Amino acid sequence: MLYYERKLKKKGFDVVIGVDEAGRGPLAGPIVAAAVRLKKSSFKNRIDDSKKLTSPGRDKAFLEIVKKTDFAIGIVSEGAIDRLNIAVANRLAMEQAVGSLINKLKHPKSRNIHIIVDGNIPLKVKFPYTNIIKGDSKSKTIACASILAKVTRDRIMDLYDKMYPQYRFSKHKGYGTKEHRDIIKRIGFSQIHRKTFSCV
Repeated sequence: MLYYERKLKKKGFDVVIGVDEAGRGPLAGPIVAAAVRLKKSSFKNRIDDSKKLTSPGRDKAFLEIVKKTDFAIGIVSEGAIDRLNIAVANRLAMEQAVGSLINKLKHPKSRNIHIIVDGNIPLKVKFPYTNIIKGDSKSKTIACASILAKVTRDRIMDLYDKMYPQYRFSKHKGYGTKEHRDIIKRIGFSQIHRKTFSCV
């Protein structure tokens, strides 16, 4: 899963940043993006598209990733999603994460940075980037970002579950399961529901 990273390094890009998000589809909660730069490429835990891992597998990988990478997180709230639409919110979360990571790295301007992005989201950044469809299954850097974003968002939804226990957010993480939709029909939406989404 290092094909793109090695290819870009051969082209002279010495900083490769992978970006992915979690939370495009849910009916509630924020969208979360992560940007990652690998410091080490070898991992003991399985690194893959976060959707292919179990929850315990993601948690174990998360702990290893935060030790072996430079990373940053971008979060756009459900309120901003309603104001802007999910596509714009997705882009902004990714740009937040990238900008925060680059500021954290503090690399000299002479060093070349290239960003690899899961999916076809067009970013407004001053560095070159490459979109990779299903990149979280093809690039270890993007896969790391996928796991960081997913675990971070799940933990946010677990906190919301304590605030709004009647919605059972810790179980479905805000996604539109039948149980979640039935709860919305029965008691209405909460303050963290995306009110512009059709079901809500």
